[in-house]
Amino acid sequence: MTLDQVRHVFRSDTEVPIPLIEERHQVLNESGTVLLEKFGGSFLTCVKMSEKSAQKLLRLVLENFPSYRDEAVFEKKKVSFYKRAQILVADTWSVLEGKGDGSFDDISSLTIFADYRIPQVLVHLKAMKYSEELMKKLREGTIFQSGDKEEVEIRGCSIWCCALICKHLLELYEKKGQDMRDKINAVLLDYHLWDYARDHREEMKDTPFHRVRCIYY
Repeated sequence: MTLDQVRHVFRSDTEVPIPLIEERHQVLNESGTVLLEKFGGSFLTCVKMSEKSAQKLLRLVLENFPSYRDEAVFEKKKVSFYKRAQILVADTWSVLEGKGDGSFDDISSLTIFADYRIPQVLVHLKAMKYSEELMKKLREGTIFQSGDKEEVEIRGCSIWCCALICKHLLELYEKKGQDMRDKINAVLLDYHLWDYARDHREEMKDTPFHRVRCIYY
């Protein structure tokens, strides 16, 4: 696809154009080229190669599609979020209804998809709390860079917070004698929180979200 074609496909309903259009164009062509050269032009080939494993599909995507390598360095340690890669795997599982090639027995090994909306809803629901200093920056509309300390902390804490929520829910059901491991996981929690944020947008408007311009969200 040419850059002009991508601009047309993602044309705006307003006078404000979609951001990072050049980067989106590069990613689309890069991904298409990889699919054509390595996987016969079909992502289904990747799914079949994963042998019904979410982790195998995740690794295959990360090894072959550079734009999905959502990583940072925090206090001299490499940290990985893989938001887009994980949501690709999760949506594949969801579209295939967890059946056939999409029957990933290890779907619960995925984390939530750490972006800007999930941390916002977690703070709104008081599952997370920002420091006064950070809240001030968010209210001022500070633009963070991908990999900034604050950005990594926000995303990392949202993943850990949701892991604790899943753990607590499973323990509550276990006390009732119910095994809910096939119905409670980070993927489904993420879907629920995203829908909640969409449906309660007005209620959440006073809770700021962190702003980052990057290809990883």
